[in-house]
Amino acid sequence: MTAPEWASLDELFNHLLHTEDDALRAAREAGAAAGMPPIEVSAQHAKLLTLWVTVAKARRVLEIGTLAGYSTIALARAVGGEGTVITLEYEPAHAGVARRNLERAGVSDRVEVLVGAALDTLPTLQARGERFDLVFIDADKENNVAYVEWAIALGGPGTVIVVDNIARNGRVLDPQPNDLQAYAIRDMLAMMGAHPRLETAAIQTVGTKGWDGFAVAVLR
Repeated sequence: MTAPEWASLDELFNHLLHTEDDALRAAREAGAAAGMPPIEVSAQHAKLLTLWVTVAKARRVLEIGTLAGYSTIALARAVGGEGTVITLEYEPAHAGVARRNLERAGVSDRVEVLVGAALDTLPTLQARGERFDLVFIDADKENNVAYVEWAIALGGPGTVIVVDNIARNGRVLDPQPNDLQAYAIRDMLAMMGAHPRLETAAIQTVGTKGWDGFAVAVLR
């Protein structure tokens, strides 16, 4: 199959499974209209996030990397009215778009959007005594090792950690000397594989987002 066929098959899945509704579609379009790069998760990956939250019975979710709030909506729907999602976004303008998208989707009451560098914000969550059942990491890849370490610190036994974008069109296999993202992902996977408290799998994917993938870990 070629890359266009991967995308077309994703579109078929979305159609047959009724995956992307008006609120999600509007969030994606609002991000594009605001000039954001089209790097939000695919519709199928967003649904998978919803299912992971549901299966894990997660009620407190941390998201590192909000963008326009597409994945945030999926997470917030799954935690339900009694749950909470805290999402961290570096860019104030992106956070503003995300808040409007969350309001349109009817989930803003269960989402807290924190603006600033995540490595500055994460210690404040620890100081607040926050603990999370599921952590979704989809931000600057160069800091992924630190983000996973924070996910461990803010989690507990059974916490699920999901990290997006681990294949990068195969660049992770043999990174070029200046490909800091690919090296960072390799370092993160090595750290996760060696960590005594993590059970981790790495899954390649093809589809609307090309050749990529995600890692899933459970905290012992």
